[in-house]
Amino acid sequence: MTMTTPASTQNQAVTVDQSLLYPSPYKEFWQAFSKNKGAVAGLMFMLLVIFCAIFAPWVAPHNPSEQYRDFLLTPPSWLEGGQIQFLLGTDELGRDLLSRLINGSRLSLLIGLSSVVMSLIPGILLGLFAGFFPKLLGPTIMRLMDIMLALPSLLLAVAIVAILGPGLINTIIAIAVVSLPSYVRLTRAAVMGELNRDYVTAARLAGAGLPRLMFVTVLPNCMAPLIVQATLSFSSAILDAAALGFLGLGVQPPTPEWGTMLASARDYIERAWWVVSLPGLTILLSVLAINLMGDGLRDALDPKLKNAA
Repeated sequence: MTMTTPASTQNQAVTVDQSLLYPSPYKEFWQAFSKNKGAVAGLMFMLLVIFCAIFAPWVAPHNPSEQYRDFLLTPPSWLEGGQIQFLLGTDELGRDLLSRLINGSRLSLLIGLSSVVMSLIPGILLGLFAGFFPKLLGPTIMRLMDIMLALPSLLLAVAIVAILGPGLINTIIAIAVVSLPSYVRLTRAAVMGELNRDYVTAARLAGAGLPRLMFVTVLPNCMAPLIVQATLSFSSAILDAAALGFLGLGVQPPTPEWGTMLASARDYIERAWWVVSLPGLTILLSVLAINLMGDGLRDALDPKLKNAA
């Protein structure tokens, strides 16, 4: 005598099996990303920096521009002569170093994010046109990008800022222009690899127009390497902004910015090591954290690396 399983029980079993076989894409991404412990540590550090940047007026213990004339070059609180009210010490003008580092994170993150967006969008557009029109527009666009790549990135950024003038907006423009060729070349390479795929041919046969092919059919399948490149460019933008600030061509004092803080404190490196070391250490840790996050994103978004793991 055979036993029959109720239909409701069968449907429930099928539902459970499908949920196990097809996990949420966000859950799958986090599982792949969290396998990289360095990427998780970098993410935690950057979340702390972002929190400090957003809530800087409330997190910073002092006004970053207020000068305490009785506490010039005060060492950090754990050293001899330090004051508990200045945890990381003060600079050459008696300004609280911790407050300036916290407020400086706002400008550094703003410069990084703005320059990435300003270079990512035109870079994607130029790369799409170069990929879809390899004979008409491709050679002209790519030769222009080759010329820009032939120049050292920092030298090109310095030249642009020297022409436009120092300042926050001009610093963002200069860094965005320097980062443009990498997005164009990466987008073009990804587009050229996708154009011969079956789904693109099917979309053409279905009557999809050029804008739909470019932005709906092909571009979403090219976003994984672009996201990784944008993450790594974010760290490069922070470094370039610090370099321009150090050269006096970036954000102008007394506005707190990590590179500007390094430039103003270089004359006191022997007398007060913390004035130079702490901004430099902040830049180092931030760039390292972003690069670790980029490695984790690459591992999570690249199907080949996920399969190998």
